[in-house]
Amino acid sequence: NSGGPMASTRLDPIDRKILAELQADGRMTNVELAKRVGISAPPCLRRVRTLEESGYIKGYHADVDAHELGFEVQVFANVGLASQAEADLSVFEERCRAWPLVRECHMLNGEVDFILKCVAPDL
Repeated sequence: NSGGPMASTRLDPIDRKILAELQADGRMTNVELAKRVGISAPPCLRRVRTLEESGYIKGYHADVDAHELGFEVQVFANVGLASQAEADLSVFEERCRAWPLVRECHMLNGEVDFILKCVAPDL
């Protein structure tokens, strides 16, 4: 843990249960969440809002089935750039955002600069 502004010591066991439950199912109702973590609904909602405002919860996302969208192949591609200048990194980032087949882009340390998670209909 980095001990930054959202240090984990500020989370109590109920907060951790809330986060675990929402990671498993971010669409459950507050009433169901409260029941699962063992508290009543009003304080549960306050805790969720505090976790959101504090940055522990950054958003809620859909888990999309790539196969249902016609993407049968998933590939991880290692990418090395000739330059790591800020301007070149920005151009690469924008290019990755524009490529519809690139689902994720992660910057790495070491010989490889980035790893891309890509999908495709076939090889």
